[in-house]
Amino acid sequence: MMPTPAKKALALFAALAAFAAPAHAQTPKPMAGSTGYVYTLTITDKLRVEVFSEPDLTTITRVDATGNINLPLVGDIHLADLTVNQAQEAVQNAYIGKRYLRHPQVTISIEEYAPREVTIQGQVRNPSRYELPLESTWSVVDLVTKAGGFTDTAKGSNVIVTHYTPDGTKIVTHMDIESIIKGRKSSKSVDNSQQLQPGDIVFVPEKII
Repeated sequence: MMPTPAKKALALFAALAAFAAPAHAQTPKPMAGSTGYVYTLTITDKLRVEVFSEPDLTTITRVDATGNINLPLVGDIHLADLTVNQAQEAVQNAYIGKRYLRHPQVTISIEEYAPREVTIQGQVRNPSRYELPLESTWSVVDLVTKAGGFTDTAKGSNVIVTHYTPDGTKIVTHMDIESIIKGRKSSKSVDNSQQLQPGDIVFVPEKII
């Protein structure tokens, strides 16, 4: 029995769908060592800000101590702690909000990164400052490993992480890193997933014997 035109059409549609499906179903695998970290702008980052078809508005500037940059026509815009995409949107909104441009297309690129150092002190084998990788970061476990691990007298169950926000607020966190390293069930996933930020200070105290 000859297939009807409708059956032919359905068969063709099914074949096309089967051919096209892999292109949509496949998701790129994360690179080895990826943590899902998204870089956010910080003080002293050097930025190039460009507006499409507006060469006079191109600016190379640094994020100042207040987290702002200064741009032609719109003045100060706060960009610290924003991703590049969020910063581009903030600049676009500034030009739109002040009625200078109707549909600005803003591109921000990082010309030079701010120093990305973290410090580890106390009972590790190599206490020092360590440079974080560009557009990535480490967990506290990673930093302890980089520093050669705990000494025999380290109290790894009470590692202290100090972070300062751009407005100067001090945030202190106590973490049980020893349990994570030893794979204990009592370890907290939040301690393992917390990511270091530039300027963080990690202190490993000594056991009281």
